[in-house]
Amino acid sequence: MKQVTSVFWITLAITLGMSFLGVLAPEGFENFSKTIMNYISVNFGWYYLLIVTLFVLFCLYLIFSPFGKIRLGKPGEKPEFSYPTWLAMLFSAGMGIGLVFYGVASPVSHYINTPPTAEPGTREALEDSLRVTFFHYGIHAWAIYAVIALVLAYFTFRHGKPGLISATLEPIFGDEMNGGWGRLIDVIAVFATIVGVATTLGFGATQINGGLTYLLDIESSFWVQLVIILIVTVLFMLSTYTGLSKGIKYLSNTNMILAGILLVGTLILGPTLYIFNSFTDTIGAYLQQLPTESFRIAPHDDEERQWVLDWTVFFWAWWIAWAPFVGIFIARVSKGRSIREFLAGVLLVPSVVSFLWFSTFGITGIDEQNKGADIAGLPDEQALFGMFGEIPLGVVLSIIALMLIGTFFITSADSATFVLGMQTTNGSLSPPTTVKFVWGFAQSTIATVLLYTGGLQALQNALISAAFPFSVIMLLMVFSFYKALQKDKKSGPDKIK
Repeated sequence: MKQVTSVFWITLAITLGMSFLGVLAPEGFENFSKTIMNYISVNFGWYYLLIVTLFVLFCLYLIFSPFGKIRLGKPGEKPEFSYPTWLAMLFSAGMGIGLVFYGVASPVSHYINTPPTAEPGTREALEDSLRVTFFHYGIHAWAIYAVIALVLAYFTFRHGKPGLISATLEPIFGDEMNGGWGRLIDVIAVFATIVGVATTLGFGATQINGGLTYLLDIESSFWVQLVIILIVTVLFMLSTYTGLSKGIKYLSNTNMILAGILLVGTLILGPTLYIFNSFTDTIGAYLQQLPTESFRIAPHDDEERQWVLDWTVFFWAWWIAWAPFVGIFIARVSKGRSIREFLAGVLLVPSVVSFLWFSTFGITGIDEQNKGADIAGLPDEQALFGMFGEIPLGVVLSIIALMLIGTFFITSADSATFVLGMQTTNGSLSPPTTVKFVWGFAQSTIATVLLYTGGLQALQNALISAAFPFSVIMLLMVFSFYKALQKDKKSGPDKIK
């Protein structure tokens, strides 16, 4: 533990302190954190819409500009991982468990319970349900991750800076980033990471429990979820011990194989033609309405504006809060790729896979809902299994889904311990196993305590609130990166023409 920095101790103390608040006064803490979150959402919803769209435009500019050929590493350096492994790793860390959790629940909910503007259950609500799901999980979400990952990979692998968020701001603030301000920025990043993963562990445990409840009638309770977390903790600790090139690499590839089997199986056994038609139609609607949707805040319609705040603004804040974890991990596995290659891969491939995933599971769920099954009435963690219960070979698909949730679960926790280790050992690209074990144990403990007290929602609110200051850091990172690119253009080892 000699290699850890003060960021380790400060963040650990803050996170444990907030967890104790969740234990001692769960209702008070939840109300307080919700008040802060709602205040930011209502008063700064416009700000979130503008900055996330700015990130998308900035990424597109870099893809088509001469800067796109700059390599994230030394000139001539080759990528560390193959394309399939690289895509599997970034996808597993960035969106994996969320797709399984909300693949059915989100489109069905927007169709029956929470349509943006149309009447629930109508054809317009059905069309909107898939389109807004595409919007919330598509290019905008991945642009948030891409900005963090790109800037960090550029400074780390091309300029030899420590793998820290604070190090990317040196072109603006200079040596200030080696002092208290730099530590503050890194503390915010580490806090967002550990809380984000702790909430994911909690949600993952509840979904595995939900699947077991639906399949085997095992009660949904804290004690069952505790056993699930303990098993997963042992497994991801073993994966952590084997390192990045073995544990996470093999798990990520396993994730993609299981996800592929589940996707193809549901595509074949579900309403196949309906799925492909809906996928194609929604892609068109998504692209057509993308500019309008990107800036929609509905100032003249209170009901519509509230929907935007509850969904779009919430998602943008959620992705920003997750950006330190996912972005740092993607940066770590992207060494040697060009900026153009990196952004095309990060923005487009996971988005298209997500669109196909939501079309397959969402349309199958909606189709069964229209046939009489009450998918919309199930808890989110049971919606997937409820849908499987209505189609052929549903039990087999449910078992595969449970395995996939488990492997995504382990990969997310494993990736997070690696990122936390990096951020609390001065950006080490190979953090000590001891430090990773401490963070792994801390994540599981916090998730367990908050599940027991019902404080998971409060910690999620705190995470969304932490996204606001981190969004300002992201804007500074973009400016710092562009400033460094201009310098690289004039004097870099492979000058841009």
